[in-house]
Amino acid sequence: MNPSAPSYPMASLYVGDLHPDALYDTFSAFGNILSCKVVCDENGSKGYGFVHFETQKAAERAIDKMNGMLLNHRKVFVGRFKSRKEREAELGTRAKEFTNVYIKNFGEDMDDERLKEMFGKYGPALRVKVMTDESGKSKGFGFVSFERHEDAQKAVDEMNGKDMNGKAIYVGRAQKKVERQTEIKRKFEQMKQDRITRYHGVNLYVKNLDDGIDDERLRKEFSPFGTITSAKVMMEGGRSKGLGFVCFSSPEEATKAVTEMNSRIVATKPLYVALAQRKEERQAHLTN
Repeated sequence: MNPSAPSYPMASLYVGDLHPDALYDTFSAFGNILSCKVVCDENGSKGYGFVHFETQKAAERAIDKMNGMLLNHRKVFVGRFKSRKEREAELGTRAKEFTNVYIKNFGEDMDDERLKEMFGKYGPALRVKVMTDESGKSKGFGFVSFERHEDAQKAVDEMNGKDMNGKAIYVGRAQKKVERQTEIKRKFEQMKQDRITRYHGVNLYVKNLDDGIDDERLRKEFSPFGTITSAKVMMEGGRSKGLGFVCFSSPEEATKAVTEMNSRIVATKPLYVALAQRKEERQAHLTN
C-alpha cells in the first residue's frame, strides 16, 4: 500500500505508537485487510504504520475499538488516514486560532514571574514558561499559553518588535516542528516559483562560444538588443565550457536577441542561441 495515496481513503487508517509485530494480528479481527505497512528507517520501525481495510465499516470498527487502547503496554492512536493536503489544511486552520505564543530575544534575567507580568495584561494565561539551561539561566526564549485566541493575537500584535533592554523581542505564534517544516517548505517552493516566473522568457542559453569569450565580451555582443541583467560564461578548471547564459530585462528583448544572434558567427564560431529551458521542460520535450 502507498500510504500517501490510498485507493479508498475512508477505509485506510493511520496507527501510531504501536509494536510492528502487532499490526496485522490485531487489526485483522475487524475485517479483511487489503494491505498493512509499518513505516521503517535504517534503525527499524518508526513506531507507526497504515492499515488498509476492504471496507469503510471495518475501518470505523477498528477506530472505535482500538483508539486509545493499551497494546503491548503502549497507548495506541488509531485514526482515519489523512492526505498531505488535509493535514496542511488542518495546520492552516489551527494557525488562525492559535493560543500558544513564542517569545525570544530577551535576557538571562527573565523568569516565569516576570514573563507572566509582561503578558498577563492581555488575558488569562494557562501556562508561562521561560526555557532555562542547567544552571537555571534563561536561554532567551519562552512560551505563554493563553485561554483565548483573541488574547494571544493581541499580545503578538502589541509586543512583537518591542524594545527590551536595547533588544527588539520577537513575539509570534508558537509552532510545532511539523508546522515549521511545512512552512519552510512552502516558502522555499514559493521562492522557487517566483524565480522561475521572473526568469521565464528572458533568460537565453548560448552555446558554441569561442574559448576567448568571457563574461564581458558576452555582454557586449548581446547588449544592442536591450538591458542585460546578467551575462555568464560557464567555466571549468579556469577554461570556458563553450556555453553561457544571458538574461534580459524583458521577454521582447530576449526574443529579439534570439532572432538576431542565433547562427551569427562571433569570433570564429556560429552561435546557438535559444530561450533557456528548465530541467522539467527539457525532459518533457525529450519524452514527447
